[in-house]
Amino acid sequence: MKFESRYSAKLLFQFRVEVNGSSGVRRLCEERILTFSAENARQALREAKRRGRAAKYRFPNSDGNPVYFEFVGVLELIRLLDGDSDEVWYEIVERVRPMERRSTLIPPEKRLSAIRHAE
Repeated sequence: MKFESRYSAKLLFQFRVEVNGSSGVRRLCEERILTFSAENARQALREAKRRGRAAKYRFPNSDGNPVYFEFVGVLELIRLLDGDSDEVWYEIVERVRPMERRSTLIPPEKRLSAIRHAE
């Protein structure tokens, strides 16, 4: 039996709208975090890419222009710590005085997506 570790991948997608043959340069993007098991990091990367490619789709917008939801790539792939089943993502970043600047770094609770969409 092979041991599998838990991994999380941050995937980048774009919505590309084609109007009169042009897609423009500014695109609405989605960053999506997936969590899954894999035997090793290379297998986890293959799985993340497979899931990203499988998520693409196309639909017409209200003006009849084609909208493409496209997988751009894997932004980050991490192996999650063993034993913490609640953990789905972490990033280690350096910031200047985060506690002192928390009012500008942390959004008001009403702007959090789950809260905003629940109202």
